[in-house]
Amino acid sequence: MGEGPEDERLRQFEERLSRARAAQAPPPPRETHYSQANLAWRMVIELVAGLGIGFGIGMGLDALFGTRPLLLTVFTLLGFAAGVKTMIRTAREVGAGPREGGQRPAEDERDGSGGER
Repeated sequence: MGEGPEDERLRQFEERLSRARAAQAPPPPRETHYSQANLAWRMVIELVAGLGIGFGIGMGLDALFGTRPLLLTVFTLLGFAAGVKTMIRTAREVGAGPREGGQRPAEDERDGSGGER
């Protein structure tokens, strides 16, 4: 049998569907080597920034109150703890993925009532 109008419409629909899918396809993944290096540098900078800020606050308060090594030591340790806490939070963000990272699930991941499963 020859192609009828229904077969032609079906073929056109499939072509439009394939074009729409191609337009919505995710971009190819980038090389992860550079993104892992960026993540490592981010975590190092967070730790050093915490140490630097704690050191600066401690040194300033020591100069203000005349308690030379005491507040410097305390605030440097607090800055270190803050830097480590920030690093752990960054590691959790990366490990959590998009679903746990605060993004809403896609429409097909929801049930019919409009809420999440």
